[in-house]
Amino acid sequence: MGLLAEQLGVRTPSLYKHVDGQEDLNRRIATLALNEAADAVGGAVQGHAGRDALAAAAHAFRAFVLAHPGRYAATIGIEPTGPHDPLATASRRLLDSFTAVLRGYEIAETAATTEITETAETAEPHVDHALRTLRSLCHGFATLQSADAFQWSADIDESFEWLITFADYGLRAM
Repeated sequence: MGLLAEQLGVRTPSLYKHVDGQEDLNRRIATLALNEAADAVGGAVQGHAGRDALAAAAHAFRAFVLAHPGRYAATIGIEPTGPHDPLATASRRLLDSFTAVLRGYEIAETAATTEITETAETAEPHVDHALRTLRSLCHGFATLQSADAFQWSADIDESFEWLITFADYGLRAM
């Protein structure tokens, strides 16, 4: 907090008029980042369905992560304190944007994964698995790219289009 105060040109006690400490600051940054990502992805998917919505969401998410790698990194590993925590609301908004993409695919929201359990009450719907898969693909690619982890000669944008096509085929197969 002292370094932040110095960079802002204020005394450290002055910061505490606005935040309750490092954890509160981290939560606020994460909430800001999730809301910004939700705005970007949600705006991108409006008016699109199927592969077009998938591509729009993936590109918007990737662009956000590449433009704001530090903010996005702040969202990883931080848990909401409850359902009314602004962090939880922001997280739901982003997941809702990705869920909107999945509506363009024939994935049963109520179908149970019977290999795991026999009852629908305790089974996760397929849409949850699809959402996790989609989020993992987008998160992984964007995070690796933002860390300069793609060092080989293949064009990164082409690889990203491969990822979108791969996800589209997989979602259609479900």
